[in-house]
Amino acid sequence: MKIIVDAFGGDNAPLEVIKGAAQAVSELGVEVILTGNENIIKEEAEKNGISLDKIGIIHTESVIDIHEDPTEIVKSRSDCSMAVGLKALSEGEGDAFVSAGSTGALVVGATFIAKRIKGVKRPALAPILPTAAGHLILMDGGANVDCRPEMLMQFGIMGSCYMEKVMGIKSPAVGLLNVGAEDTKGRDIDKEAYALLKNAPVKFYGNLEAREMPKGVCQVAVSDGFTGNIALKLYEGMGSFLAGELKGMLTGGLSGKLAALLIMKKVKAFKKKLDYKEVGGAVLMGIAKPVIKAHGSSDGKAFFNAIRQAKACVDGDVIGEITRALETVKNAK
Repeated sequence: MKIIVDAFGGDNAPLEVIKGAAQAVSELGVEVILTGNENIIKEEAEKNGISLDKIGIIHTESVIDIHEDPTEIVKSRSDCSMAVGLKALSEGEGDAFVSAGSTGALVVGATFIAKRIKGVKRPALAPILPTAAGHLILMDGGANVDCRPEMLMQFGIMGSCYMEKVMGIKSPAVGLLNVGAEDTKGRDIDKEAYALLKNAPVKFYGNLEAREMPKGVCQVAVSDGFTGNIALKLYEGMGSFLAGELKGMLTGGLSGKLAALLIMKKVKAFKKKLDYKEVGGAVLMGIAKPVIKAHGSSDGKAFFNAIRQAKACVDGDVIGEITRALETVKNAK
């Protein structure tokens, strides 16, 4: 299996990308193809004693900046490391793609270069969030501000396929993020999406209030990208707040430090559960081949897990499962 990785996407590129790629080759048994300036990649690897065995390089000198218009990836920046990687993916040179670069550029590039799965209206950015019962995938985390009901229905199907095939959850519960649990709540789009999800090939939970997300009552949360991104940022902010408060309690004064000694193992487990580096990245669902958006500040560990996540998508045939599920819906009409 070959995973293509944008070597110059993210705050810590290319060194941390190279570290993650080398670890993935060593521990996951995959081949990695890096896209970017070959000379710099080789210099960084040699300087830091990193082997490039089973790591190929597709040379390109251009990099798209996060401040640039995302559409430039298919215009003036078609030769950037991200675009070149997506082109290689579309041409069959790799099985999946990973980048920590501009989210907007990746959504545009994946849509127009790697292309969508047949029948998918819009791709969705799908971050994985921790819950009391395990994990939840948020569909959509910000790729589509405005949505139609059928798009939300497709988000539910795609999220369900991912959680079953990659996360190993049988019949994951799919909830529609809304302002109340009753089926009469919400906007017209929510009511129409509710009816579609109720008849879709998923285990539909019904409406899901935001306060229920951390409890883990659902494994898939469906929303338009505007609402979903607000929920995501609040989720992340509360996680940082709680972690900071906990740290203050356990480091402030003798009683706190004594308490820390007694529960340190549990604290470390809790911290690990909240760490985005353990997950890898957000899947860009709906693209014809697996595309993973790694966090912009990813280090080697995070890149390794993003590559592991990409491999799991391929192994679980997530794209095939989504394609078959959407075909079932189409034939049922």
